[in-house]
Amino acid sequence: MTSDNPVVITLAAAQFSAVPGDIGANVRTMAGMVRAAEGAQVVVFPELALTGYEPELIARDPSLWIGADDARLAAVRDACRAVGAAAVVNGPAPAVGSGERRPAITSYVIGPDGTTLTRYDKQHLYETERDVFVAGTGDGRFTLDGHRFALATCFDNHFPELGGRAVADGRRVYLASSLYGTGDGVRERATVYPAIARRNGLYVVLANHVGPAGPWTGCGRSAVWGPDGALLAEADATAPGLVRARIGVG
Repeated sequence: MTSDNPVVITLAAAQFSAVPGDIGANVRTMAGMVRAAEGAQVVVFPELALTGYEPELIARDPSLWIGADDARLAAVRDACRAVGAAAVVNGPAPAVGSGERRPAITSYVIGPDGTTLTRYDKQHLYETERDVFVAGTGDGRFTLDGHRFALATCFDNHFPELGGRAVADGRRVYLASSLYGTGDGVRERATVYPAIARRNGLYVVLANHVGPAGPWTGCGRSAVWGPDGALLAEADATAPGLVRARIGVG
């Protein structure tokens, strides 16, 4: 149920061109963007932003797989503590469970105190991702200052049941780390995310790549939609940066 006096919070979606395989460079960029997010409570980054969208490179080099306590995330943790924001950072991670030799495509939510609030592994792998990664089996959830968030990654968002389960679980905000390229990706991005918002009455945040991203060119346009599907804020199609929206969550 929505409160008559909703609490206003600020959400931010970040987009940049990740350096392939250079976790240090990408973490520095992400930490700088968290610090620049101007009062946002949550900052969301694109799919595989920690390494770039580089499945073949990730498959060859397990040193690129990032655990929840990996020291290479320290700069993002420090930035979250410095500004009191949470960050959704996505990259390849060792799969949960023994004996699995493939990584997952994982979102870690780093809280305002620098600790890891939760982990979400992408459930629906796209085409050749199935050759490199292992699919997750559970939904992504976290609560921050009483606000209830759901997580999804790129191709997940083409499966309506994820949004339905988020609503059934009392979530109000849906955070998507994704990669949509130029061409058909522009149309898909503009269709899929407002539909999730309208169908479920959710605020929806999309963080997308911009510029070179593995075999694609990210189309940018990271955005926030309201529960009626209306576009609240949208980033540029060609430049790195942040898009912010203030929302009232009851």
